[in-house]
Amino acid sequence: MATVTVPAAVVAPETLAPPHPIEWGPVVLGGLAATAISVVLLTFGAALGLSAVSPYPYAGLSAKSMAVLSGTYAALVMVGAFAAGGYLAGRLRKPWAEGVEVERHFRDGAHGFAVWALGVVLGACLSVAGVGALAKGATQAVTAVAAGGASNPAATSLALDPATYAVDRVLAPNPTPNGPAAPAITSRADLAAPMARAFAAGLRNDQLEPRDRTYLAQLVQQQTGISQADAERRVDDAFADLKAAEARARAAAEAARKAALIAAFAVAATLAIGCAAACAGAALGARHRDENTLVTLFGSRRFW
Repeated sequence: MATVTVPAAVVAPETLAPPHPIEWGPVVLGGLAATAISVVLLTFGAALGLSAVSPYPYAGLSAKSMAVLSGTYAALVMVGAFAAGGYLAGRLRKPWAEGVEVERHFRDGAHGFAVWALGVVLGACLSVAGVGALAKGATQAVTAVAAGGASNPAATSLALDPATYAVDRVLAPNPTPNGPAAPAITSRADLAAPMARAFAAGLRNDQLEPRDRTYLAQLVQQQTGISQADAERRVDDAFADLKAAEARARAAAEAARKAALIAAFAVAATLAIGCAAACAGAALGARHRDENTLVTLFGSRRFW
């Protein structure tokens, strides 16, 4: 991109009348342009991200690298889009040749701020309407593929209801030479709820109460036919696995909380930088307008 200063033409005095403090035409155009540019570039970035990852191990970028690159790309796109929208608003605003220079500069920057505010509102509306859900789905797909597709139904069931997994472990039939031991008449459905509640109470207290442990061991002994000591050992092992699953779930929740916290601060900082870029772009556009500067893009002397 190159800029060339063209000699200013003679302007009739009536065209130099003080414009309105805010000209909404250039502001609306700048806001729409910033939103359109960001949507197009973010969609293109999502396509690039999907092409850079792979579900196979040791292939493509990792999930962490992909998250860093995606965040950096989104921030650059947002700042660049606001700068372009602000430039359009400042360049298309009517000049105020007779006004005070400080006031002219302030109003030019205010048009860039208005473009930024309108772009943020439009982006929020598009997110509610579904564009944000589409971008979120693409991001989740990229992250899932980069992680190697490690999620599976069993792991998901364990993460959602670890007590059910503990019941399955406790009520597993005991192998015998003639096959698994025949279960008692009481069905698993009748035992699952009280056993799950006992495990849940133990998780809240960080340990199984002696009476709950004895009760669970007796139920296991009745269902599997193993000795009391083996039943207690099985209960202890199942509870230990349950505590480990809970610890992993808490660690995952803490990691997600920290990631969301960092993402929120990053988005806020990016929006603040985008506001500054929109104001600077409007000021640059106004200066090019006053100096009658011709901007060439890709060698074209026209708008495009």
